[in-house]
Amino acid sequence: MDHAHFGYLRPEALVSTSWLEAHLQDPAVQILDGTFFLPVQQRNAKEEYHDCHITGAVPFDIDEVSDSTSGLPHMLPSPERFAEMVGKMGIGNDVHVVVYDASGMTSAAARVWWMFRIFGHDKVSVLNGGLPKWLREGRSVEENAGPPATLPRQFTPYFRPHLVRGLADVRENLSSKLEQMVDARPLPRFKGETPEPRPVLKQGHIPGSLPMPFPVFFDKKDGVMKNADELKQAFAEAGIDLGKPLLSTCGSGVTACVPALAAFLLGYEDVAVYDGSWAEWGNLQDAPAELG
Repeated sequence: MDHAHFGYLRPEALVSTSWLEAHLQDPAVQILDGTFFLPVQQRNAKEEYHDCHITGAVPFDIDEVSDSTSGLPHMLPSPERFAEMVGKMGIGNDVHVVVYDASGMTSAAARVWWMFRIFGHDKVSVLNGGLPKWLREGRSVEENAGPPATLPRQFTPYFRPHLVRGLADVRENLSSKLEQMVDARPLPRFKGETPEPRPVLKQGHIPGSLPMPFPVFFDKKDGVMKNADELKQAFAEAGIDLGKPLLSTCGSGVTACVPALAAFLLGYEDVAVYDGSWAEWGNLQDAPAELG
């Protein structure tokens, strides 16, 4: 997908804006707009999609494609619910999914990528640089328009449980320490110096977790993913040995998927994500937290 020159071992996890523009009319490609905003951001993803989206893109709302019975935000749906909802978006097992978001690559594009992988779909890529880069380059968009008509397809899921962790897994890892833990939240939230965007009982981080704020993975100038050498350096500086198991966490399981994507590009395909993340852990009386 024209990212091999970045030195990635799995470059197919990203596509460039030029590649996507050349495939806008490709019936084997379905573009998804995974834009998501926290309540404190006071932005509306559905309104912004209607105002402007990449030509042919279908909205993918992580709060809708989720487990509606959970009290936690955008938890993974069942394989059956996921299959039903993406099938209605025109996605079958033979479709190449390309996902982007309005924040670049961090509001939910990596989360959607991870969701497809967890349900057995490997033909999924993130648009490098997201909508901001696409717009800067003046590429094709639709304005003041709703979702395009899609022909429903059959999507058969294949669940990969090793890519997700639940509360019991993280509790067990506190003592076993079998998996290194990274936290993708901004450093002040990791340290407990600033409040969380959602109500929680406590602040700080899971004991033993290491901070890797999600911006460390991106080039500051144009918002694209750093090259392989730079990603390796970022993990090393955080104290992470990519040769050992890795578990990623954040506020609610969204930006936690960015370290998973970065590691995947480097050839490490089995990085797991703690789905409940701090939205769950930070609201439990008996879950230990560290500050600083």
